[in-house]
Amino acid sequence: MSNDATQQLEAAEDAKAEQAATTVKYIFVGILFVINGFVADWFLGSESSVGDLSAMVGAFILGIRIFRTTIHDLRQGLLTTNELVAIAVLATFSSGEYHAAGLVAFFMLLGEMIESRTASGAKEAIRRLIKLTPTRAIRLIDGTEEEVAAVDLAVGDRIRVRPGDNVPADGDIVLGTGSINQANITGESLPVDKKPGDSVFQGTINLDGMLEVEVTKVGEQTEFGRVRELILQAAQSKTQLMKIVDKYMGFYTPLVLVIGALVWAFTQDLNRVISVFIVSSPVAFILATPTAMVAAVATASRLGILIKQVSDIELAARINAFVFDKTGTITTGTLTVSRLAPVDGVKPAELLLATATAEQYSNHPTAKAIGALAATAGLELSEPTDFKEIAGKGVQATVDGDKIMVGREMWLNENEVTGDLKGSVDIDEAAGFSLVFVSRNGEFIGWVGMTDEIRPEAAEALEGLRNEGVRRLAIVSGDRIPVADRVAAEVGCEEVRAECLPGQKVEYIQDIRAKGYKVAFVGDGVNDAPALKAGDIGIAMGAAGSDVAIQSATIALMNNDLRRLPFLVHLSRMTRNVINQNFFFGILFVIIGLVLATLNYITPVLAALLNVAGSLIVVFNSARLVREGEEFDPFEEGEASGSESQGSQTAPVEPELAVEVA
Repeated sequence: MSNDATQQLEAAEDAKAEQAATTVKYIFVGILFVINGFVADWFLGSESSVGDLSAMVGAFILGIRIFRTTIHDLRQGLLTTNELVAIAVLATFSSGEYHAAGLVAFFMLLGEMIESRTASGAKEAIRRLIKLTPTRAIRLIDGTEEEVAAVDLAVGDRIRVRPGDNVPADGDIVLGTGSINQANITGESLPVDKKPGDSVFQGTINLDGMLEVEVTKVGEQTEFGRVRELILQAAQSKTQLMKIVDKYMGFYTPLVLVIGALVWAFTQDLNRVISVFIVSSPVAFILATPTAMVAAVATASRLGILIKQVSDIELAARINAFVFDKTGTITTGTLTVSRLAPVDGVKPAELLLATATAEQYSNHPTAKAIGALAATAGLELSEPTDFKEIAGKGVQATVDGDKIMVGREMWLNENEVTGDLKGSVDIDEAAGFSLVFVSRNGEFIGWVGMTDEIRPEAAEALEGLRNEGVRRLAIVSGDRIPVADRVAAEVGCEEVRAECLPGQKVEYIQDIRAKGYKVAFVGDGVNDAPALKAGDIGIAMGAAGSDVAIQSATIALMNNDLRRLPFLVHLSRMTRNVINQNFFFGILFVIIGLVLATLNYITPVLAALLNVAGSLIVVFNSARLVREGEEFDPFEEGEASGSESQGSQTAPVEPELAVEVA
């Protein structure tokens, strides 16, 4: 997508935000006058004109926005709920019920904001992606370093990527080795060791090792640039749902006008006509959806479910397929120690102490995982000496006079470490386990196994979705096939697709939608952002997730508890039922009111009371949604979203460690 298109998108989002801010001001000022009218009546009595005057001003301020929209619709040849509300406000206002007129206008404007509220995620996602894109690069010219803007790089340039740097462009390594964290692009849970001839992607992080890279793609042609492109394309291709109310209100408005005209033609009774318009004012219709939505949003927010696009509550009721990203969604996205395998004669705590001490100066994810276990186990680490880290191989250091080596099997073999390294391993690295081998003074003393921990509630959440009637569950991942298969098997998911790039995730979701499924995609990484936009709804893991993913999605789980997903489906379906019930009550009261008004059995005042009664029933019916989810603990601001990732490592070292010991 061109820069002009991006700017147009941002301009449209800014215009919507400005319009919403203006509407909020009108609502705030108008409702203050209406409330003041009620207060004045309370203290001065209804005989005083102060309350009516205040309510009249409030109703006018609130109603002016509605009438502007109505005039605009009429000029466009449209008949929607805006025209019905204008009739309701005008009829109520003309009958002298200024308080009611103000409340009708207030609830309509509030409902309009709720139903039209959208997550301006595309704009924010693009801005955050731009922040993640490297802005500077080190270009090599005849062996001399030159710092340049990343946008000035060209295909064929040779660049240097230092440890800790973001890769500024797609390219091939020509010199050096290192570990690359490319979860942002591929979704792989573990860093990938790179050597000359391997490709690297823009936006990924070089964890260790000095690399020289020949640029093969720049700008929008890079994989990272394609992610930005896919976000915008998916955002533009998402169709807007037609609301049931607007579909039928186009017929309702002229019908009410015809009924009023017929009543006047046969009776010449203006009071009957006013009663018809008052009792037909669509307050119940107006409140049917917003009140249920407000209650549902409040309930969801209490439980840490942030719904940014309210219409997705209604859509979630029809979701029958969930597609999950693996890394950071089904799993925690953090390496944790799962196995300690000391040789005979070496205690598990002894192996952990030697390994953690030797690696405490390393920034490699495996070192951090081992250090985290040592810290939670209460180990006191001494200061290593002669520390040396060899990129892509391991570390060596002197610990209390012993030479400790921690790293890959091949590296220890190259250093003639004695012992059966390969024969001691009983797990498969290809299935997502990261292993480091440890030697002391040239003798093999054991190995440490790490893996991306599966969220403990994942299997329960998937089973809960099945119980809610979700017919298709799938996991898609950029990780290797054995890794994805192992995770899927552990959580009970039969459908899995591995080694997917961002575009392939989008294609997979589109294929499912083409088969008639309503799809919810759940993810957390930058590489998930296009898929979050491509699904019927996108659900991002919250506090632990990528900002880009959260902005691209319409729903975020702020405490990362996957069990909220079955509840979200349940809540959305109950909300749909409540809305349908509200419409039934609204129709029932209108029909009864029309009959009574036409036969002159009710006055305009009684018509207003009947209208209010119908509205109250709708409000109280919607309020039932607030009680949903009481079995869950409420989400509190600041709640740690990723605390569960270390939950299995809290036991002291002695007498036993809270990890599996081989």
